[in-house]
Amino acid sequence: MNSFDALTAREPELAKLRFAVRDFLRSDRAEFGWRPGVDSWLAGWDEAFSARLGDAGFVGLTIPKRYGGHELGHLHRYVVAEELIAAGAPVAAHWTADRQVAPGLLSHGTEEQRERLLPQIAAGRFYSSIGMSEHGAGSDLAAVSTKATRADGGWLLSGTKVWTSGAHHAHQVVVLARTSPPDPQHRHAGFSQFLVPCDADGVRVEPVLLMSGAHHFNEVILDSVFVSDADVLGEIGNGWHQVTSELSFERSGPERILSTGPLLLAAIRALSSGLEADDRTAGEIGHLMAQLISLRQLSLSVARTLSEGGDAANQAALVKDLGTRFETESVELAADLLEDSPPNQELEAMLNTAWLHKPMFTLRGGTNEVLRGVVARGMGLR
Repeated sequence: MNSFDALTAREPELAKLRFAVRDFLRSDRAEFGWRPGVDSWLAGWDEAFSARLGDAGFVGLTIPKRYGGHELGHLHRYVVAEELIAAGAPVAAHWTADRQVAPGLLSHGTEEQRERLLPQIAAGRFYSSIGMSEHGAGSDLAAVSTKATRADGGWLLSGTKVWTSGAHHAHQVVVLARTSPPDPQHRHAGFSQFLVPCDADGVRVEPVLLMSGAHHFNEVILDSVFVSDADVLGEIGNGWHQVTSELSFERSGPERILSTGPLLLAAIRALSSGLEADDRTAGEIGHLMAQLISLRQLSLSVARTLSEGGDAANQAALVKDLGTRFETESVELAADLLEDSPPNQELEAMLNTAWLHKPMFTLRGGTNEVLRGVVARGMGLR
């Protein structure tokens, strides 16, 4: 990713961090033999790698030092995340906890929750899934029907969540549930968030398999699961605001434009290795890289806004819409460019995975159609 280093050229501290991550990745791969993967932040579950990454100081960058983190900014985390995703490193185990749960705890959690969970997240040894979507409530989260009913000392949760990535490995699932009846005039009111241990009584995790048989997603059934008041995240009734804040982190990072990055970089290297690209190939690669550079600048602008404590929901939705469309198109282009190239087992494996995952790119994190509505609303157009 050397051609993308204009930012770090101006900021020596970030440049130093970037090269430290690259050095770590080179030596770690040489020692432990992991292979670069497409969609590694979803499919690359390797708990030992996450622990090594935490020990090296590359997890929990935005977490304060008093909770075991490094007290750095969102741009620091962006640099690390970009290098990890571009390298196709197996980061899925700790990814959601570091990306979404940690900021949520810092913004809305209690001191007890922070002291209990943040040090484990910073160490790369805590795994969390997110329970938002349901069978009747995908991108339209206001249709969520999972209910939380008041009980002595806590709440009873009942409902079903779907597409919960990594729940079969996770320590907890962060559940969005209704704590008051739906109000047609205020569809976004009455939601709350709960930290639910995956081994709690009444929690059942069922696999949702891909066509390949790969197991990344799950259906999580909650059958009168008791959650104590100590595991309520934030304020009762404030769940919608909390969730939309979290989604800015989920939708805007480098994983929304670089999930296919390892495939693209490997394809370009293969095409340039001893081959003279024709004008069409050179033009298509140039166009692809120009798109990627532009998207990266947009994604970085969200990281800057978040680092300044600003609201980046609209910009994040735009990054996710444009970025995942770019990823979809890049798979098709890579397949076309590699059609006449010599056999390459590693490239073929990444391309096969990319084809299988391609339909998911524009769905996860909110469908692109819904996100365009978010952007339009933010611009005052609806």
